[in-house]
Amino acid sequence: MGKSDDALTKLPKVVECSDHITISAFHFLTSCPLTDFIHLSQQLLLAARMEQPHEAYAQEMAASDQASLAAALPNDAARKAFWLNVYNAFTQLILRNQPSLYQNRRRFYALRQIHVAGEWLSLNDVEHGLLRRSRHMLGFGYFNHWPVDSFEKAHRVERRDARIHFALNCGASSCPPIRFYQPTRIDEQLDMATQSYLAEMTDYREGANEIWIPKLFLWFRGDFGGRKGILAMLRQYGQLPEHANPQIRYTTYDWSMQLNQFR
Repeated sequence: MGKSDDALTKLPKVVECSDHITISAFHFLTSCPLTDFIHLSQQLLLAARMEQPHEAYAQEMAASDQASLAAALPNDAARKAFWLNVYNAFTQLILRNQPSLYQNRRRFYALRQIHVAGEWLSLNDVEHGLLRRSRHMLGFGYFNHWPVDSFEKAHRVERRDARIHFALNCGASSCPPIRFYQPTRIDEQLDMATQSYLAEMTDYREGANEIWIPKLFLWFRGDFGGRKGILAMLRQYGQLPEHANPQIRYTTYDWSMQLNQFR
């Protein structure tokens, strides 16, 4: 057994592969193949949570080829689960090792520090290119960015899902909590993430006929379908009565760094 294998056996281990996560103890490797990208993404996230070494998992993810990545992520359920885990894991791992990077957030999110299947990616690439299907980060969700490279075209989601905004944690205090995402439960998990975040961060004031909502809705307005789509989502998740039509107000976003917001 080489050094890389030794490192792997010392990392915290989830009990089952991909579709069932238990974070209760440390375990030796099971038969889960390291070419299982979902499993690797979960292991990286678990290492971040437990503040354990992650390098062996990151190296395995980097060394794998793009054909294997495409085969492992055949649909949007797998792609959303994988890229959400990757984004949240690397944000935690990078900022824990180099917290000073957060002082220049624009540069931090643009740095290509994530190595997947031979490709170097930034947090912006993962969020706006792969999870938002090549949407411009400054276009309020209405404009695509270009050019789009072959990696992004091959591994991005087919359809945008606005709920990912309540699952991505960029290291800020106002970010949603971090969860372990699984392809077979992704809709249920994203509904849960959306429900809990909106319940905590939304304030409907009936007397004033206004509703205060997270600024994420403003920054990605087009992802939610504009004002009509925003109000529909708020009604869907129980934050607004069915026939209410209030003025929308946006709460201040707290950008102070806060790690370890796991749930």
